[in-house]
Amino acid sequence: MLTHLVTPLLMCIGMGLAYLGAFAHPAPHHLPVAVVGSSRSAQLLAQSINDKAGGDLEVRTVAHRSTAVDQLNHQDIFGAYVPKGDGSVKGRGDVGDARATGAGRAATPELLVATAASDTSASVVQKIFTPLAAQQGAPLKVTDVAPTADDDPTGQGIFFLLVAISIGSYASVAVIGGAGAVLPIRLRAALAVGTSFVVSLIGTAFAGPVFHLVDHGLWGLWGMAWLYSAGILLIGTGLHTFLNRWTTLGVMALFVMLNFTSSGGIFRPEMQNGFFAALHSFWNGAGFVEGVRSHVYFDGYGLSGHLWTLALWLVVGVLMVGVAALAERRRRSAEAEAAANAAAVAAAAVAATVPEPAPKPVRGSVDDGVEEELEEAVGV
Repeated sequence: MLTHLVTPLLMCIGMGLAYLGAFAHPAPHHLPVAVVGSSRSAQLLAQSINDKAGGDLEVRTVAHRSTAVDQLNHQDIFGAYVPKGDGSVKGRGDVGDARATGAGRAATPELLVATAASDTSASVVQKIFTPLAAQQGAPLKVTDVAPTADDDPTGQGIFFLLVAISIGSYASVAVIGGAGAVLPIRLRAALAVGTSFVVSLIGTAFAGPVFHLVDHGLWGLWGMAWLYSAGILLIGTGLHTFLNRWTTLGVMALFVMLNFTSSGGIFRPEMQNGFFAALHSFWNGAGFVEGVRSHVYFDGYGLSGHLWTLALWLVVGVLMVGVAALAERRRRSAEAEAAANAAAVAAAAVAATVPEPAPKPVRGSVDDGVEEELEEAVGV
């Protein structure tokens, strides 16, 4: 019993290290933002913010407000500050702003954000630029150029959808690997694929008709949910051949401890340390979260890269099942050979302990002659 308690204790340690290491002290690390304007004052403002940030921000200048909006939609920046009275707000798509100010100048300081990319990053950017607006003696106007769905105001519903799909997937690994251990691995793999189909449908139902986390693009979301779930289930099914009772700890480390913390669902990589920021670039949870965001809120920009991430994890799952099949085949061959050798040794041992029966005398043999002599001697 004590040895089995090692697993939950290791889970406790792993979850504490992962979650607190990723979420305990969020702070910007080279968070890209922009100052809108081509004037000398705009450039000086950007340089001043950069100097004071000390590496926390990467401030650039963009000539027009429309350029800043495009970069926000491409997630190249996560906030754009339009200073009061700047004359460079006009540009492609900014006719309405120019008409409102009368001369193309911002009447009040404005901050452009995209909460669909990250609500926490938008909040951090707002805290940074609010004091600048106060210095100009005007309230800061915040404009959300990529808002989330009405029923998911923080945009974190996608992250909790990731949690639900992940738990349904890796918990099914324990059932398939445990209760289905006697089944051939090809049948276990088929069960994994079928289970991922059901899990993805449940996740899509949560995202759409149940909680209305997204208001369009459900079929695309379902496809990404299936890729994500199938990758976890196939990898876990293959790992069970090698890890056995440690499989639950292994899949939790891969798809909870490292996965949730690097997905960008709560804090984007620009708000985390280098370790989790690096994982975000190729881990499957990040592929799902960023893929859904791109598909639902940003017109599919960058979607292909996130789909490739999910597809590669699925390929890893297929390869893992293949490796497990080879290992189990070799194991069965070795066990059959060992059993045959044991049977042969046992048969030899039995044969050595059983005495051979004495041969029956043959009439006319030497023993018969001795018997006749004895009979004559006693007068028979």
